[in-house]
Amino acid sequence: MKGRMMKQGDLLPEVTFQTRVRDESVGGDNPYRWQAMTTADYFKGKRVVLFSLPGAFTPTCSTYQLPGFEKAADEMADLGIDAIYCMSVNDSFVMNQWAKAQNLKNVKVIPDGSGAFTEKVGMLVRKDNLGFGARSWRYAAIVEDGRVQAWFEEPGRMDDCPEDPYGATAPEAVLDWLRANPAKAAA
Repeated sequence: MKGRMMKQGDLLPEVTFQTRVRDESVGGDNPYRWQAMTTADYFKGKRVVLFSLPGAFTPTCSTYQLPGFEKAADEMADLGIDAIYCMSVNDSFVMNQWAKAQNLKNVKVIPDGSGAFTEKVGMLVRKDNLGFGARSWRYAAIVEDGRVQAWFEEPGRMDDCPEDPYGATAPEAVLDWLRANPAKAAA
């Protein structure tokens, strides 16, 4: 586990994410092109919820965490959230197919295929015991203009963890924090 764990007040690291975006001008059966997106592209000037999880299409992530954030999007918007991002150490092809399979309308996916962002926030762990390799430990954050307002992390962060703890980063925990810390009104 490398990198320093994020905490309230920290700025997110600058990373470039390799994404695939639909572009009809490409034509053909697969009208997508590569688009580099930076940390600033996602976070500058916005108040967002970022949550990260071990992998697309995995049971807890697909059954509870991602659908829970999708369902909570309207209330989060009412509480001052501009966007909800789901990040995973998966490539853009996998993340886009997962978003499609989950029928996402509100949550946007961010592919951290190389784990660069995850490593820089101190959340990259080995999951070799499951054959996953390097993945993200489950965490969530409230981020305003690239700065961490609140940090949520599952307990027991370690390489090759025999369990997959889930609760501290659930949408309900993030909503509880947002309800107790409403967005400041614009001046």
